[in-house]
Amino acid sequence: MRDTDKDIIRGLRLFADVEADKFDSLMMAAYAQRFPAHVDLIREGETADFLYIVLEGSVELFSTSHGRETSMAIVAPVSTFILAATIKDAPYLMAARTLEPSKLLLIPSSNVRTVFGDDPAFARAIVTELASCYRSVVKSMKNLKLRTAIERVGNYIIRLHDKSGKADIVELPFGKRNLASILGMTPENLSRAFGALQSHGIMMDGARIEILDRAALEAISKPNPLIDDPRS
Repeated sequence: MRDTDKDIIRGLRLFADVEADKFDSLMMAAYAQRFPAHVDLIREGETADFLYIVLEGSVELFSTSHGRETSMAIVAPVSTFILAATIKDAPYLMAARTLEPSKLLLIPSSNVRTVFGDDPAFARAIVTELASCYRSVVKSMKNLKLRTAIERVGNYIIRLHDKSGKADIVELPFGKRNLASILGMTPENLSRAFGALQSHGIMMDGARIEILDRAALEAISKPNPLIDDPRS
């Protein structure tokens, strides 16, 4: 593993306060690997052998049942995934695959659990991370259950706009089919929602979205910090 990769991992909130010798032991056991696009990384029900960290590219978390499939989340750099299964030593509840060529760091779950038990600062960071993940799930459920399709799409665009620093033009970070699944709708309903929003402050051109009137977009989308604010 490159020293630059270690520095990136050390900068994550999860690893920032781990004791130096324990951090070194985690990194000694870990390895970085590059994967091409559309490679299955893990399958539902398999043992959680590794904690994964996305260093480059993007990973889709998804689930299947009785011939149906849905996207659960898209993980972008630099982020971990499957932390809960790692700590519980439990089977994966979701599958994962690369959406594009990606570089991942794999840390053996047994090593993570050992440091979790030995390093109070790491344990506190993991609890904080899992609490944030739980709150994200609650927000996602509220988004799906309390909003119309147009409101879900409109607020997604508002969050993209905020993340971009309120640039005039933002781009969808992944495909519309994945976005539709994450937002709990069909691709056809997503297209209709985008179409409806074009009379409320945006202009679509493929994956590019021009923000023409933020106030009009907010008026129809009704943003709520208890759903949309990533800091809460």
